Amino acid sequence: MKKIIFSAPQAARHCSLSRGTIWKYIKTGDLKASMTPGGHYRVHKQDLEVFMRTRGMHPFGAYQPLRKKVLIVDDDAKVQKIIARLITQGGYHFEIASDGFEAGVKVMEFKPGLVILDLIMPGMDGFEVCRRIKNNPSTAHIKILAVTGYDTPENRTRIMAAGADRYLAKPFDLKALLDHVDSLLEGTEAVKVQK
Repeated sequence: MKKIIFSAPQAARHCSLSRGTIWKYIKTGDLKASMTPGGHYRVHKQDLEVFMRTRGMHPFGAYQPLRKKVLIVDDDAKVQKIIARLITQGGYHFEIASDGFEAGVKVMEFKPGLVILDLIMPGMDGFEVCRRIKNNPSTAHIKILAVTGYDTPENRTRIMAAGADRYLAKPFDLKALLDHVDSLLEGTEAVKVQK
């Protein structure tokens, strides 16, 4: 099988990064590359794809979402509506799942950059949803903001141990929630819609 090899500028174009950024990743060892006798970097396509997958990036030509995607996972319809309105005002695209099983399906189909995850739900709870997302190499890059009305030190410790990136107790301040969303999605490849 023939290996496809990119120059550093080609690799940068492939994943919509600047040349300087791709060189930084090569020099820090985050992106595997070899050097030609003339001092130029070369990147195997397979290594570039692993690098992109672990960071939730997609090839420029194949995937250009207009908005960053947020999956809201909560069994309370009122909370769903409040978060959905806030996410929309923030310039994000969203989908809703009402339980853990639906969340698993939507993570694979919708491919969100962030999951806002309620901890206590019927059926599969948020702890198990978080573990499954973070233990799967194809979804481990997804950020998880855990939200709960059962704010205890035990729940906080359990969800953070399961891989959550942030934790917020209900009732939460709406600005604080949007600040967390902005912060967690900052730097991901998809660009936020201008309001």
